[in-house]
Amino acid sequence: MKTLVSKRQYIVLSKLVNTKDYTLVDELAYSIGIKREDLMRDLAELGNKGLVDIKREIVEAYVLTDEGKKVLEIGLPEEIVYNVMFRCKNKTLNDFLECISREGNIPIEWARIGFQHLARNRCINVVKGVVEIGSQDNCLKALEEATWTKAWLKEVALGHKIPRDVERILKRRKFIVRTKLTKIYVKPSGKLLELWSKGLVKEAEVITIVHPKMYETGELENVIIKQFDLSIPPPRKTISRLNPYMEFLDMVREILVSMGFEEVKGPHVELELWNFDTLFQAQDHPAREIHDTFFLDTDFLGRVDDRELIERARKVHEVKWGYKWSLEKALKPILRTQTTAVSARIIYERGPGEYRCFTIDRVFRPETLDAKHAMEFYQLDGIIVGKKVSFKDLLAFFKEFAAALGIKEVWFKPGYFPFTEPSVEGFVKHSKLGWIEVFPGGVFRPEVMEILGASEVRAIAWGIGIDRLAMTVLGIDDIRDLFTKDIDYIASMPEPKIPYYYTKTSADNVVVKKYPS
Repeated sequence: MKTLVSKRQYIVLSKLVNTKDYTLVDELAYSIGIKREDLMRDLAELGNKGLVDIKREIVEAYVLTDEGKKVLEIGLPEEIVYNVMFRCKNKTLNDFLECISREGNIPIEWARIGFQHLARNRCINVVKGVVEIGSQDNCLKALEEATWTKAWLKEVALGHKIPRDVERILKRRKFIVRTKLTKIYVKPSGKLLELWSKGLVKEAEVITIVHPKMYETGELENVIIKQFDLSIPPPRKTISRLNPYMEFLDMVREILVSMGFEEVKGPHVELELWNFDTLFQAQDHPAREIHDTFFLDTDFLGRVDDRELIERARKVHEVKWGYKWSLEKALKPILRTQTTAVSARIIYERGPGEYRCFTIDRVFRPETLDAKHAMEFYQLDGIIVGKKVSFKDLLAFFKEFAAALGIKEVWFKPGYFPFTEPSVEGFVKHSKLGWIEVFPGGVFRPEVMEILGASEVRAIAWGIGIDRLAMTVLGIDDIRDLFTKDIDYIASMPEPKIPYYYTKTSADNVVVKKYPS
C-alpha cells in the first residue's frame, strides 16, 4: 500500500535514502535550503509513520552569537567598510566613520571595527588626520582574511568542529560562544527503504479543507488531509493590566498617604512666577533660558490679583539679587519644569501652619532622550511645613520612604538649589546603572517663605525623580521602557509591591504596617 507524504517530506526522504546512515539534522536542513526548526515538524511526522529513525545526543559545542549571525547575513565590518570607503575617503577620521556608518547602514561601532581591520592591513591609512586609501593589494589581503573568517563561521553554523587557532580568533571577535547543544540525527528506517525500493512512497498535496465533491471524485485518495488537535487550547493574550509604572505611582501614593501626606495638584502650563520667581530663582538664572525650559509661542500673559504677593516678590528679588525685576517676565506662561511650583502654590494658599502635601505629576524639560533622561517625565514633589521642622527631618523622610519601597542603600551628598539651603542630593543603587540621583531636596530659603507669606514657619521640600526610582524598584535600565506600548513586555514586568510586614502592637492588640529598616 502506498504511503503519502508532503512535498518537503518527499525531498527529505529522497536525501536520506541515498545515505542509509545517520545524518545531522543541521546538515540535512542546509542541503535542502531551510532552517533546522522548520524541518523538525516534518521529521516528527515521518517518525510517527515509521519512515525515519531519530536519535539525540547532548554535546558541548560552539554556536554563533547574535553578532556572528549578523556577519553571515550582511558581511564582516571590514567588508562593509571596504565597499563604501571610496565614497568617504579624504575626510577626518570622525567624519570618515560617520560617513561609513551612514553609507553602509551600520552602527558607528561596526564602522570603527571595520576601519581598524583595514588599517591594520594598510588598506586604509591616516595621514595628518585625514583618511586615505592604501594599496589595493593590501585591501585584497584584508578581504581574503574576511572570506576565510566567514567560511569558518559557516562551519560553526553547521555544527562542525573548527581548529583551536580559529576558535581563538572567532571568540576574540565575539562571533562564537561555547554552550551545551542537543544534536539531532536522522536516518532512513528499514520500512522506508523497502517502500522506496517498490516505489510506494508518493508525494501528495496537503489540504486543510475537505469538500463533499472530493468524496465523489476520489480526489481524497491522492491528498494528505491535515489533521487538527482540537483538544489543544489556542494561544491567548494575558488579561489586561495597568502599566506597571502606573501601578508603581499608585503604590507611592498609598505609602505617602499612610505617612500622613495629602495629595495636591497644579497646572501643567504654569506662570514663570510660580515656577521660578516665588522660588527665588533670579530672572537671569541659566535654568530659565530656552535650553532648559519650554516656552509657549504666545503673547498671552497670566494674571495675579494679589498685589502684596507681587510686591513681596519684587522686593526680595531686587534687594537680594540686585537687579530690576520684571513683572511681565514673571507672568509669561511656560510648560512647568518642576512640580515644586505646586508646593509654592500650596504654601501661598495655606500660609503658616502645619501640614504635609505631595504631588505626583508630569514636568517638561528640553532633555536629550536616552536611557536615563526624557523630555517629559514624572516628578514627586512634597513639603512638610511647621515651626519645628528641620534638615534632619528631611533626611529621615528620605530614608523612611526608601525603606518603604524596599531600598536599603541610600547615599547623601551636599547639594545646591536656588530655593533651598541647606540642600542635599540623595542617591540609590540601581542594579545595572549604579548610583543614580533620585532624592534632591532641602529647607526652603527664608526668601522663599517671605515671598509666599509664610515667614513664621519653615518648610522642607523635595522633588524626587520618580521615574528613576521606578526603574530601581522595577529592575528597568532604560527610562523609555516605563512608557512602552509593547503588550508582551508590559505583561512580563513585575508587579510593584509594598514590602511591609504586619505586626501587632501591645496596646489593644492593634495590627499596624511596619516597613523594613
